[in-house]
Order: sequence, then C-alpha cells, then structure tokens
Amino acid sequence: MEALARRTLGDVRATVASYRDVTLAGELANGRQLLRAAGITADLPSAVDNADPVRQELFGWVVREGITNVVRHSRAASCAVRLSASSIEIVDDGVGGTASAGNGLTGLRERVAAAGGIVDAGPLRPKGWRLRVSLSPAGSAR
Repeated sequence: MEALARRTLGDVRATVASYRDVTLAGELANGRQLLRAAGITADLPSAVDNADPVRQELFGWVVREGITNVVRHSRAASCAVRLSASSIEIVDDGVGGTASAGNGLTGLRERVAAAGGIVDAGPLRPKGWRLRVSLSPAGSAR
C-alpha cells in the first residue's frame, strides 16, 4: 500500500509540475486521488467558492504540501480539509509527532508570511496532525 501511495504521489507531482499555475480546485482534486490511492478516507471540499479568489493559489500550495505530508508521514486513516475565505486547515488522525524542518513546510511558511499570514502546524492530542494557514480577512488592515 505504501509503495502504491508513493508511486501515485510521484505521478501526481509529475502531472502537477507540468502545469504553470497551482489552483486550489486542482490541488483538491489531486489530493482526493492521492488520499484514495493511499487508503486514507478524504473529507475535502468539493467547491472553493467560499475562499477569496486572490488567496486560492496560496491555499492550493497549502493543500499540496499538507496532503503530501499526510500521505508520507502520518499513517492516518482519515484526512479533512476545512476552507474559509481567510483560512485553510488540514487535519489527519495519524501518529502526530514533531515536524522536522523540511523544505516543504519551510517554503510554505515563507509563502504565507509574504502574504501576511501565519502557519500553525503541529501534533494534536491524543493523535493526529494539523496544518492551519490564516490570513487577515479581506479588506482589513494588516
């Protein structure tokens, strides 16, 4: 199962790398396929209308990084993505633990900081992991 998930992840990355733009809708579709291939139950939004269009590319990067980490590290049975106009959250029910300072989360933190937002990533109790990105509400002062 793990080998299949890794192969699928490689296929998804190769496909996504060939596109010029990262889109939230595209990353959610890819994420749904990746989670299914890994045997992880996915609870992902089917529409992205409630997310600010200006933020959808950034949220697409969050989904890409978050779901990649769920498949690679979590050993989760389920994963959920919650989306609002100014935030996105990815939660799994896996093993949790501490995060190493990998390139993915580091790069994501840089992207989010450049957009004036914050990243909160860490283990949940009694198990699981959460990645949450919050931005100032549209139209508010930073």
